Amino acid sequence: MPPKRRHPLLIYSLSLISLMVLSGINTYDRTTWVLEVFPVMIALPLVWSTYRRFPLTGLVYCLIFIHACVLMVGGTYTYARVPVGFQIAEWFNLSRNPYDKFGHFLQGFVPALIAREILIRGQFVSGNKMLKFIVICIILAISAVYELIEWGAALALGQGADEFLGMQGYIWDTQSDMFFALIGAVIALTLFTGIHDRQIQRIQVRKADSPLSNPP
Repeated sequence: MPPKRRHPLLIYSLSLISLMVLSGINTYDRTTWVLEVFPVMIALPLVWSTYRRFPLTGLVYCLIFIHACVLMVGGTYTYARVPVGFQIAEWFNLSRNPYDKFGHFLQGFVPALIAREILIRGQFVSGNKMLKFIVICIILAISAVYELIEWGAALALGQGADEFLGMQGYIWDTQSDMFFALIGAVIALTLFTGIHDRQIQRIQVRKADSPLSNPP
């Protein structure tokens, strides 16, 4: 990866590590914190281990950083206790803290663009309509798996999983979580395909111009 691409990724990574340490120190519930930030612990080394052979677009790296921050805030306070969620609930006269829904929205929004980039650059799908369909299917699958993980945590931890689940007494929490992930994916595919396509094209041009891709 060229230095100019590595530099933002290094800043994102160092910022996430610093924020993770701070969130871990000030966390409300240690078990919930570990469960919520675990995806960040997986994503960070994964991004670094793949950036040389498959660097992602700057847009995707930025969105991964934002999503990771949202997860860490949820882990610090627990989703039902995030202060900004209480403020939003007051503004819109909601009966529960909605911060977890924002997290599930991003759970659809960010992976949708990651999946889209992999499918386009790997030439795995032909046609824009089929591309969107496959991405939506992937997002719904990811959301369903996450809900199964939450179910497993609830069975394993019993009442101790309440903070992680963040249901706040809402019986349709699982279904609404998946619905918000779907909304996030649809919005990402509707509003960000233009800028995403341009950034993908720049990566493909750089790869084509690289000496490693054009051996003598």
